[in-house]
Amino acid sequence: MEFGKVHNLDAVNFSLPPGAAFNARIWAAVEPNPRPQVYIGGPIWANKDYVGKVYPSTAKERDYLHHYTRQFNTIELNLTHYQIPTAGMIGKWKQEATPGFTYCPKFPQIISHERQLVATEALTDEFVNAVLGLEEFLGMPFLQLPPSFGPEKWPVLEAYLKSLPDELDVAVECRHPDWFRTATWNQTLEQLYLLRRHVVMTDVAGRRDVLHMGLSSPVLTLRFIANEGHPTDYSRVDAWVQRLKAWFDKGLQTAYIFVHGGADNDTAPELILYWTRQLNQHCGLNLKEPVLQPKVVQGSLF
Repeated sequence: MEFGKVHNLDAVNFSLPPGAAFNARIWAAVEPNPRPQVYIGGPIWANKDYVGKVYPSTAKERDYLHHYTRQFNTIELNLTHYQIPTAGMIGKWKQEATPGFTYCPKFPQIISHERQLVATEALTDEFVNAVLGLEEFLGMPFLQLPPSFGPEKWPVLEAYLKSLPDELDVAVECRHPDWFRTATWNQTLEQLYLLRRHVVMTDVAGRRDVLHMGLSSPVLTLRFIANEGHPTDYSRVDAWVQRLKAWFDKGLQTAYIFVHGGADNDTAPELILYWTRQLNQHCGLNLKEPVLQPKVVQGSLF
């Protein structure tokens, strides 16, 4: 079962919780930025359903990334969760990127899940050196902790984060429910703040605790998990846009928004377009809209 997946959406309270108490510490240390950086994309580029809708109808699989980077300005790079990228892969990704595009690679699961951050020095060096090779195209790498990694393992996480180079931004995604007890989470945010590390929040139907609304820096990394185009997907975006408007006014500097459309992400492009239009309208931004073509149904005359 997918993380946070539920079948009865009518039973879910999708309202956004208030911001965490620690957020006030973040706002007190920054000034509002009239031009915050906002990056919106999905988790994959290799989707055949995008041909003729997001990509040209003549697009070949080898060209999907080329077309993706011309429609969106970031990607949640899950591929790196399963393998450390080679120099050839990094070179290809840089070659296909457009100015301002960012890759946000996930730490390999052999580091985060299999070894749970222990005895991973060589693997970490290999991964870090690879992604730093993306240079100006490197966005926010994120470290997804396994569900079994609870707050009692904070010393392991702290030591690991301290071992990473300062020039590598890192956002941490917690999944064990015990992290989100109020006192524990506020303490965790403060510790990440002192380490100059960021945090991931996830808006998903079946795990409302991971929508913790806490920040350890003026940078948001949001994983927005939609439900195949269900009407609540769009009302949830509306609520987020209003929250982001308030956060931009308080001093949020950067937002990475990764939109998952559902099981196959077929509906993600439409939702990214909606996110973009609403942010431009309500937050005074000038984000480039993806251009989507209506899909042609084979055999249809109209």
